[in-house]
Amino acid sequence: MKDFTLAEIAKACNGEYVGDESLKNTKITSVERDSRQVKNGSLFLAIKGERVDGHDFIEKCFVQSAVCALCEKAPENATKPCIVVPSTLDAVKKIGRAYREKFDIPVIGISGSVGKTSTKEMLYAVLSQKFKTHKTQGNLNNELGVPLTLLSMPEDTEAAVIEMGISDFGEMTRLSEMVQPTICVLTIIGECHLENLGDRDGVLKAKTEMFKNARENADFILNGDDDKLSTVKTVNGKKPVFFGLDAKNDFYAKNIKNSGDGKILATLCFDNNNIDVEIPAIGTYMVTNALAAAAAGKLLGLTDEEIANGVASYKTVGSRANVINTGKIKIIDDCYNANPTSVRASLDTLSNLDGRKVAILGDMKELGIEELKLHFDTGVYAKSKDIGTVITVGELAKELAKGADGKAFDTIEDAKPEILKTIKSGDVVLVKASHSMQFENIVEFLKQNF
Repeated sequence: MKDFTLAEIAKACNGEYVGDESLKNTKITSVERDSRQVKNGSLFLAIKGERVDGHDFIEKCFVQSAVCALCEKAPENATKPCIVVPSTLDAVKKIGRAYREKFDIPVIGISGSVGKTSTKEMLYAVLSQKFKTHKTQGNLNNELGVPLTLLSMPEDTEAAVIEMGISDFGEMTRLSEMVQPTICVLTIIGECHLENLGDRDGVLKAKTEMFKNARENADFILNGDDDKLSTVKTVNGKKPVFFGLDAKNDFYAKNIKNSGDGKILATLCFDNNNIDVEIPAIGTYMVTNALAAAAAGKLLGLTDEEIANGVASYKTVGSRANVINTGKIKIIDDCYNANPTSVRASLDTLSNLDGRKVAILGDMKELGIEELKLHFDTGVYAKSKDIGTVITVGELAKELAKGADGKAFDTIEDAKPEILKTIKSGDVVLVKASHSMQFENIVEFLKQNF
């Protein structure tokens, strides 16, 4: 990482430096919250969790060559320096911001109700054709994950793609204060976290908090097909760049085709220019993701060839529209998370594939007072897409089953006999629910039995 001394860190977070004064100019090599990941030169974050208190591991980390601990209480007779703060979690955000400010590089901040992770990966694939690019790993997109992502940027990073996930007002403000994006990307304003945000207008308000902390002269890349985002005419005095499937957008697509082997072919269009691309994934929404990446790429000076090569190098992450071909059936493993917007997108993808179609769907969480209606309406949508069979698991998903004329079960175990009886060779099976429903167990069950 770039030079970052204990003195700089203490100043950044207004912490009290406790220990040998002669070590204040020691440079750290990494920031770690897990004592098992500590290495020579690490700054250890002592965080008090629900089950484990990181303060209990400070001395162990010192033995493992950590140079300092950021903590709320220093151990008695600590053998190495500590930076003491009222809240380790609050302090690491300030430290993350200070470290980000050491970089004068393109930083793409990305958010949205649906597709932010797959779009982040597409942006990374495209920008990596020109720049040494850093990205958010896994689900490190919250108020701890974002500063950890920033603090893990190597010294020679030339561009960064930082994902920001929120569930309430104010969170995006705090995240973007750290990220200070030079390009802001928003994918979709959907029906998610409505318990806190109320409705889609609330989601729009919360997501666009990002704009106030964008760097001067930042660019804004928004999904013009989204009825909420398309109403944004100017941001900080600048016209947004709109992307989407509709030809009204600055970046749009035509000639979209499923290749039949788990890929999508499309032509990306902008500025009287066409780029033919091959996307190694399923779902028309992946074309939208590619358009967002193309828009960012063009703003940053990439060639058409670099954009096409980047799109072609995209890799699916985890249980996000991952197609598994067992030899008997195709499984669309999309069980990382779910809300009505993302489920509809997945049903669209399913409906466009060859073969008899089965959707195994579960509860969608954090939808607020309209949760039952939103589940029922999602079921009606599934029925409208001619999905042959809908099987649901969970109390809320019973309403989805009603809307789809499907079959509802309380638990995964209860549903297994019906799954075995229903699915036949040649079927395409979508598996999707909120992460807490543990639908990865259904994916494993399908793989074992088909």
